Amino acid sequence: MIALTLRYFAGAAEAAGRQEERLEVPAGTAVAALREQLAGRSTQMATTISICSLLVNSRSVPADSLQPLSEGDAVDILPPFAGG
Repeated sequence: MIALTLRYFAGAAEAAGRQEERLEVPAGTAVAALREQLAGRSTQMATTISICSLLVNSRSVPADSLQPLSEGDAVDILPPFAGG
């Protein structure tokens, strides 16, 4: 198992019910698998995570990335932002 720090922003924090959590996942877990795991938590989270961008250690990662996560990675979950 490896430990990750997940940080949720805006609507993602609302869907998750928290702004940050530490999560243990099996070694070799890919970004896409983490996204699926989070989506399985609730309908609200599934809807929200489907439109979110994920950053791993401050670098954008595609939603379907098979990139394996590593011990201590920080994963930011960011919904789309609007502004002007």
